Amino acid sequence: MGTIILGTGSCLPKRVMSNIELESIVETNDEWIRTRTGIENRRIGGAGEKTYQLAASAAENALAMADIDAKEIGMLVVGTISSHMIMPSCACYVQNEIGATNAFAYDINAACCGFLYGLDIGDRYVQTDSQTKVLVIGAETLSSRLNWQDRNTCILFGDGAGAAVIGHNEDTNRKIISTNHCSDGSLRDLLYMHNAPSQNPDLLVEENPGAHIVMEGPEVFKHAIKAMEDAIFGLFAKTGLGIDDIDVMIPHQANFRILKKLLERLEIPSDKVFFNVMNYGNTSAASVPIALDEANRSGRIKNGDTVLFCSFGGGLTWGATLLRW
Repeated sequence: MGTIILGTGSCLPKRVMSNIELESIVETNDEWIRTRTGIENRRIGGAGEKTYQLAASAAENALAMADIDAKEIGMLVVGTISSHMIMPSCACYVQNEIGATNAFAYDINAACCGFLYGLDIGDRYVQTDSQTKVLVIGAETLSSRLNWQDRNTCILFGDGAGAAVIGHNEDTNRKIISTNHCSDGSLRDLLYMHNAPSQNPDLLVEENPGAHIVMEGPEVFKHAIKAMEDAIFGLFAKTGLGIDDIDVMIPHQANFRILKKLLERLEIPSDKVFFNVMNYGNTSAASVPIALDEANRSGRIKNGDTVLFCSFGGGLTWGATLLRW
């Protein structure tokens, strides 16, 4: 018995913001952004493209590929840090949008690791109830959570959503093999985002710069590489697999310099790795599922392939997942 991905989907906002356009917003330039991040464009949400709307479209695409009706979904999980409302959850909005009336729904706040954490939870749920199908989504509109005068962050992030439907499979060779997830709350000040100011003066957070992303870039860079490396090698130690067994690697698309350094540490050929960071920037929880959907639909992933996912985000959170397609 195993849990497999039955279908994938994604949805990107229509508006493309290039590095050139950013030059008129903040002190930066195309060459500076490309050489430091590898990013060329990112998508920015517009009217009718709130987080839950992008998530719902990605979910519908995944359901269509899986040939599954939304009413067959038993659990719906959305990884996000940029829902347009705190309550109800983005997942409840998606449930209503797609008609998943038999699902229970909730959000996960694990920043860029939201989709992988959700995939792990969904896998464990399917393992306990083989009849259940789970819809896991990563969706963000980080353009609504940026300080557009901070060039250290506003050049990096974009909007989008990706989704996967998972369910039971009798073929024990095709399954989510294992996961290795970690977090370290003591490093929370390296990458964070405040909420709106408290309405209770006794609970006001001091030095709240606003509800936007704040990041210590060099420190995050250093921790991201080491954390993902450790998560992946820890996963190999658990499973007995190694880099040579990997057919396709789909990492979190945060920054090409981070990815390049990680690949050097892993000693994995770049032709085994799927990249789309140049097109979308860092879409946080949506990053891995968008890349997964593009890799799947382009034929990059084939039946029997061993696929490696890894991610790193605020919390700090990080982790890796292995599956056989």
